Amino acid sequence: MKLSKNLTLREVTKSNTANRLGIDNTPEEFDIKNLRAIAEEVFQPLRDHFGVPLFVSSGFRSKKLNKAIGGSKYSQHMVGEALDIDADVYGSVTNRELFMFIKENLIFDQLIWEFGDDDTPNWVHVSYKDKGQNRKQVKRAYRDSKGVYYKVI
Repeated sequence: MKLSKNLTLREVTKSNTANRLGIDNTPEEFDIKNLRAIAEEVFQPLRDHFGVPLFVSSGFRSKKLNKAIGGSKYSQHMVGEALDIDADVYGSVTNRELFMFIKENLIFDQLIWEFGDDDTPNWVHVSYKDKGQNRKQVKRAYRDSKGVYYKVI
């Protein structure tokens, strides 16, 4: 099933962890509606602008899968409102370029520079709400000896 011109439901539900642990990662209709919205409003504009394939490293996560990977208990991935995108996989666009394009050109709820360094994140987390207000909240994720924390930037 296509969510947008260049993104499929399979791409956003694929999970090696779910396969390994035998976890069902099938979204409900409500989740699919949200996945279509983020695909059309965020993913596809990125894909069209840069004209290169983009890798979704994490899309929809069932509650059981989210718990298994240690995700936030409030993760927007569990309702189909978030994607983790990694352009560095293909090498023609940087994650920094993705981050900046989203920040400067698209409507989003949360945009997170996920780890990495000052030059580029390891991947870009972006969420989008089809219903309600998108906060345009921009954060940076850090990891230190005490764990992970986020700083609003």
